[in-house]
Amino acid sequence: MRRGQLPLNALRVFDAAARHLSFKLAADELAVTPAAVSQQIRALEDTLGVVLFKRQTRGLELTHEAQLALPALREGFLQFEEVVRLLQLTQRSDMLTVSVAPSFASKWLVPRIERFYNSVPDMDVRIDASNALVNFGQDNIDLAIRYGAGDYPQLLSERLIDEAVSPVCSPDLYASGGLETPQGLRDLILIHDDSSIEDESCPTWSMWLRAAGVGDIEGDRGLHFNQSNLAIEAAVAGKGVALAKHTIAADDIEHGRLVRPFADEQPVNFAYYLVAPMDRWRLPKVARFVEWLREEAAAMKPPAEQISNDHTDGKDPVNHLD
Repeated sequence: MRRGQLPLNALRVFDAAARHLSFKLAADELAVTPAAVSQQIRALEDTLGVVLFKRQTRGLELTHEAQLALPALREGFLQFEEVVRLLQLTQRSDMLTVSVAPSFASKWLVPRIERFYNSVPDMDVRIDASNALVNFGQDNIDLAIRYGAGDYPQLLSERLIDEAVSPVCSPDLYASGGLETPQGLRDLILIHDDSSIEDESCPTWSMWLRAAGVGDIEGDRGLHFNQSNLAIEAAVAGKGVALAKHTIAADDIEHGRLVRPFADEQPVNFAYYLVAPMDRWRLPKVARFVEWLREEAAAMKPPAEQISNDHTDGKDPVNHLD
């Protein structure tokens, strides 16, 4: 049967009647009369040359042929619905809305976003900085970037950037001396990023000091922040030494606002993921933005290349976690 001859309306009636096993309930769902449903089913049976229902005294029963055909029919209707949603989303707006955690937005995405506009000048981006759970439909979100374990039920996710942590401080604080070894931390304020409390693989200052063989420093003392970017800003301002995520600190290290006094870095299990429903991934605007994000992530300098001596008065970073 050619595509133009497909009895789509009758197939829709068949699907409803098969789900309810009742012409009356199918008619209620479709807002037609039971007689109209019965007529459509008979016409479909005549067209296909098969019997779809056994009319029993107590109701309807699917024939073997109908049972074989239903899974493929329902999959076809799901694909039709997805196409319609895709077309609606495409027409809704040329602006792409991306939901991003505030720290990732301010310290990674925003410093790079100008490069996206230079490469794709005809597309607008709205950044929704939030850690809240996203309802992609109600909130009109096209794409989310989340820090986590990658488990996002009923959504498609792609690992974008791996994460690790290491101590960082301002160049002036490092140049003032005392950080040739981790023992020098006893005279400085420790800055804590408490946002990764759910990631058991992410070390705290207490864990880091213990691994570095420093047992006489209270690891919980100092400044505590619930967002990574606030911990970074405190370190940039010279308020102490932060145990910072590599991705969040990368831009400040590259531009000389932070240095890493010790050449160690501890990988963690959590990472940054691109997350969205299937229909969003297929949108051209999402595909273009995702392609750019992949390029930016691939262009990031490895942590070892970000250990800079430009502001360390010739002092060499040392690794005490080998």
